[in-house]
Amino acid sequence: MSKNHKSSSTEPASDKALTLPSSVAGSGTLDRLVDTARDYAKASTAENTNKAYATDWKHFARWCRLKGTDPLPPSPEMIGLYIADLAAPTGPSPALSVSTIERRLSGLAWNYAQRGFALDRKERHIATVLAGIKRKHARPPAQKEAILAEDILAMVATLGFDLRGLRDRSILLLGYAGGLRRSEIVSLDAHKDDTPDSGGWIDILDDGVLLTLNAKTGWREVEIGRGSSDQTCPVHALEQWLHFAKIDFGPIFTRTSRDGKRALEARLNDKHVARLIKRCVLDAGLRADLPEKERLALFSGHSLRAGLASSAEVDERYVQKQLGHASAEMTRRYQRRRDRFRVNLTKAAGL
Repeated sequence: MSKNHKSSSTEPASDKALTLPSSVAGSGTLDRLVDTARDYAKASTAENTNKAYATDWKHFARWCRLKGTDPLPPSPEMIGLYIADLAAPTGPSPALSVSTIERRLSGLAWNYAQRGFALDRKERHIATVLAGIKRKHARPPAQKEAILAEDILAMVATLGFDLRGLRDRSILLLGYAGGLRRSEIVSLDAHKDDTPDSGGWIDILDDGVLLTLNAKTGWREVEIGRGSSDQTCPVHALEQWLHFAKIDFGPIFTRTSRDGKRALEARLNDKHVARLIKRCVLDAGLRADLPEKERLALFSGHSLRAGLASSAEVDERYVQKQLGHASAEMTRRYQRRRDRFRVNLTKAAGL
């Protein structure tokens, strides 16, 4: 194995992505711009995605070493063997799902691009193996249960009216009405540019609240109107939390003190949303016909998004815009309860 190859396989992709031509290397000003450009390049993908891609590369590089080969330059034949080993491993490692294998391929393609190589996933040694894996192992995607209108009302009814209760009520109602991802909920700030790790901010207006979000698909605005009563209104719940928590700057949803009487400065982790949903599902008695373990497995942060998509009796395009989906087909995947034959194309075609 050559020294250059060894270096390329171990150094982080972000450090190899941007370099200066030898003719201008050593310029202090340009060196600083390279560092700035690297920061922007790193920000082109979400932090969790960067971590996953780094893990994908380490796993593949280690697999190559164990097989006595080098990860660089890319070899479609070896990558085809690699994904076959992921789907049907010979050792103690569990077989990976099709979606995870596809994610691994995306991670490898990204890492190769940072190192100046192109990985063609349509190359026959990769594409045919992946197609075979899909035919043999693919399963319909496991969908989380949708939290419908009656469910969310039962869930918020289990919460108290202390500071934590006000916060969690606001999280559930805002997440449901906005069709928000759990990461989007906790990333909100009171104003634009309040904190470096902000994922968006809010503007409370007479008719509702406007969220400006920097989400997976880019910037988007989410309008959440006022509800029919204070008890179920997400905007009123948000106002109550902000007022009693005395939050007018920085993260909207923060931790509270041990006695529950003060809001702290630390932003909540998105895992809090998942834990909150599962706790309230149990407390509200949702799907009580199932054992507790199965009930907990049915619900997650995506249950809020699926609930909005399934419950909102409006034109599908408005739901699509609210969820930030690029296609109507993606929105339909979130709809657990809809009239599939409301538009009968058979009759419309004259049959």
